[in-house]
Amino acid sequence: MGREERIRQRAHDIWEREGRPQGREREHWDQAVQEIEAEGSEAERGPVVPDPTVGAGSNPEARGSKRRGR
Repeated sequence: MGREERIRQRAHDIWEREGRPQGREREHWDQAVQEIEAEGSEAERGPVVPDPTVGAGSNPEARGSKRRGR
């Protein structure tokens, strides 16, 4: 599906979700564009992979035990 078709479908989904109000086509289109672009930015960055070093050795009890020579 092309970008414009994705935007059109998203705008339609927004319109339906909001109860099919009249006269807000441009608002729904703009919101759809923003959402699709945000998704594209997230996809370009790739999945978030946790850093295995974050939190390593951060257990306060373990550090306290080491300091006390246990």
